[in-house]
Amino acid sequence: MTTQRDVAVTRITPQGTGPAQRTLPIEAPIAIEYNGIGYAVMMATPDQLDDFVIGFSLSERIIEAAHEIEALDCHETDKGWVVRITLAQARVAPMLERVRVRVSESSCGLCGLENLEQIARPLPALTVGLDIETKALFAALAALRTHQPLHAATGGAHVAAFCDPQGHILFAREDVGRHCALDKLIGALARAGIAPRSGFFLLSSRCSYELVEKTVIAGCSLLVTISTATSLAADRAAAAGLRLIALARPDAMLDLHRPR
Repeated sequence: MTTQRDVAVTRITPQGTGPAQRTLPIEAPIAIEYNGIGYAVMMATPDQLDDFVIGFSLSERIIEAAHEIEALDCHETDKGWVVRITLAQARVAPMLERVRVRVSESSCGLCGLENLEQIARPLPALTVGLDIETKALFAALAALRTHQPLHAATGGAHVAAFCDPQGHILFAREDVGRHCALDKLIGALARAGIAPRSGFFLLSSRCSYELVEKTVIAGCSLLVTISTATSLAADRAAAAGLRLIALARPDAMLDLHRPR
C-alpha cells in the first residue's frame, strides 16, 4: 500500500520563488464495517490496515481479543478504502450497542447527554505497573527517530512505539493521525500475542484523553508522549492508575502521575 506521494510545489523564499518537489504523506478515508453495518469512516494512512482495524476494534471495546474477528477484508475503491469485518456472534451485540451510541456523535466532537456520559465512562483500573528505570525512557526516546521512515520522508506523520522495560523499541507504527498510529500499534501487538502491560508506549504527539483511554483499555501502565498532555488526559490517567509522562525531551521529561 502507498504511504506517500511526490508532488510538484513552488518554493517561496525571501529571494523569490522556484519549482520544487515535496513528498506528502497519504491520507485517505477508511470505511469500517462490522457484519455488514457501517460503523465509522476514519482518516488514516492506508498502510497496515489489518493492524489498524484490530487495534481500533479493541480500543472501541467492540472486541476483547483479536481472535473475535473471524474475517477481515480490505478493499480499495476510487474514493478510499473499505474494510469489512466479520465478528464472532458473541461480539455482535456490543457492536450494535456502540453503533446506537455513535448515532448522536457529530464532527464537532461529542454532543448530547448520552455522549457526555460516554466520555466519562469508567476505565478499567490498571493494577500492574512496571518499574521502568529512567535510563530506559531516555534510551527509547533516543531511538525513536530511526523508527519513523514516513515522517523522515514527509515531515507529517506520527509514530506510536512499544518499548520493553529496558527501553528497546520492539514495534512501531506510523500514521498521519496520532490516534490511528496508536490503534495500529495496539493491533500489531494483539496479532503478535504480546501483552501491552509487558512494556510501555511512546508516542510522538501531544497526549489527548483519547490516547490515555486507548492505552488504558489496552492494559499498558505507562504512556510517554513527546508533547504536552491535556488536563482531561491527566485526570483520566490518574483515575485509571496510568503513569503518564509528557514533554519528553532528550534532557528532561515531566511525570504527571506516578502511582505509589
